[in-house]
Amino acid sequence: MRIVSLLPSATEIVCALGLTDQLEAVTYECDHPPEVRAKPIVSDTALPQDRPLRPGEIDRWVAERMAQGRPLHRLDVDLLRRIHPDLVLTQDLCPVCAVPSGDVRAALAGLDPAPRILSLDPHTLEDVLASIVEVGRATGAEERAAELVADLQARIERVRRAAVRMPTIRVLCLEWSDPPYVAGHWVPAMVEAAGATSLLVEPGAPSRRVTWREVTDAIPEVIVFMPCGYYLEEAEAEAEELLGVHDFAGTPAARAGDVVAVDATSYFSRPGPRLVDGLEILAWAVHPDAFPAPPPGRARRLGR
Repeated sequence: MRIVSLLPSATEIVCALGLTDQLEAVTYECDHPPEVRAKPIVSDTALPQDRPLRPGEIDRWVAERMAQGRPLHRLDVDLLRRIHPDLVLTQDLCPVCAVPSGDVRAALAGLDPAPRILSLDPHTLEDVLASIVEVGRATGAEERAAELVADLQARIERVRRAAVRMPTIRVLCLEWSDPPYVAGHWVPAMVEAAGATSLLVEPGAPSRRVTWREVTDAIPEVIVFMPCGYYLEEAEAEAEELLGVHDFAGTPAARAGDVVAVDATSYFSRPGPRLVDGLEILAWAVHPDAFPAPPPGRARRLGR
């Protein structure tokens, strides 16, 4: 089977199912497992690459492009058609994250046989696990998918059982800093599974823009800074700057040194198998005395 992945989480799922050799092309963001970096790139960003952009600049650029109806990604249509994939994995959940399925269908119009286009659009942690099953079914890897999901469910349940004995902590997961966004979709349920109360966004609801006043008024005891698309080093630098924002610095979390920067790209932003690693990171962030610290490079508690 010839598979093309247009989002990093789908790439991770395909590889976790043992199908790396069937993966014909990926996106510029696909970097896990490391061997996928050698795959042809069929989708690239339209974001300016001449210099690093600040979060506010990225937000304005995205808003302007979307208002103009211009794409946020560049799809190599010629390469895609030459591959003539049997299966293309994409999404319609977030227009910022990947090429929409409608654009993919237009790019592949007229190919015979027509490729199957599978859009993975999970809103909850359970949906993410269902996506793994769905990819397994589409690729003939149902047995491996069932084994993988069972293993992930067992790890989730271990965290839940341990966390239920812990005091409930008020947790705010910040997905972007300028303007501030609170993480939604699967993240609130991860927070609850880690034995905490998710603030400002309900499980399954989209991420939403908030004000710094709302952040203060939510009285978070722990803030997890997980800027979408950022690895730990970048997230740490942004989080240190946030400590200079008056309303942020005045929260109980910031005053107590309970602001945790994380590798969001690897463990929170991508709805794939490594979200369970993210859950284990969250459990430590909320209850550091009850859960083991994550391996280096995944998270850091600021101010301690």
